[in-house]
Amino acid sequence: MSAKRHRKKSRKLWVLILLCIIVGGAYYIYSHRTQSLKYFETQFNPSGLEQVEINYGKSIDLAAGTFDLPPHFLKALCMLECSGRKIVKPRFEKHVYKRLIEVKEGKISNYEHVTPSMLSDATDEALRNLASSWGPFQLMGYKCLLLNIKIADIRGDDGVYWGVKWINETYGKMLRKGRFKDAFHIHNTGRPHPIGAPRTYDPNYVTNGLKYMEYFNKPQIMQPSKD
Repeated sequence: MSAKRHRKKSRKLWVLILLCIIVGGAYYIYSHRTQSLKYFETQFNPSGLEQVEINYGKSIDLAAGTFDLPPHFLKALCMLECSGRKIVKPRFEKHVYKRLIEVKEGKISNYEHVTPSMLSDATDEALRNLASSWGPFQLMGYKCLLLNIKIADIRGDDGVYWGVKWINETYGKMLRKGRFKDAFHIHNTGRPHPIGAPRTYDPNYVTNGLKYMEYFNKPQIMQPSKD
């Protein structure tokens, strides 16, 4: 083979290699972007994030200021618990219901500071309501006994205020120290984040909460509040 033909063949080979690199790079970028968008859509639910700001943004900002708590944590928590919906269906917790019955019957002395005297006149319907979670932060009904309010208060117009007040009294100091990972875990399980895997009902609960915080901590993407 002549030197001229050899150089021509080499150029074709390098052109082919270059084209492969360009096509491969373009495919990688497209694939990575598609996967990122899909992850954002499935994990971040943009419509829900916007609804948090629209339905609860102003109330959360006011309550956060009142109790000196980070609003982006509270908005992320709201997203985790109710996806920004204005009408939030309560969640009945059967294991809590059983515990409250044991307290009322005197089989155990208390359940998270709920004592038999607090439940002496409670009907079965009342116990079920106390064993259900309510409002934008899905606060358990029995928490009302500790706040000295009614369940209607945490699921009504002042639901954000009372929810944030409970958060402040329960793990507000932790939030002011920036221990957000522990705070999310406490809200869901009642305990700080353990070493190793979380014990939340959704294993991604804490991880998603931290990512939602990043979203709500960017002023440029906030939507006007309408509440």
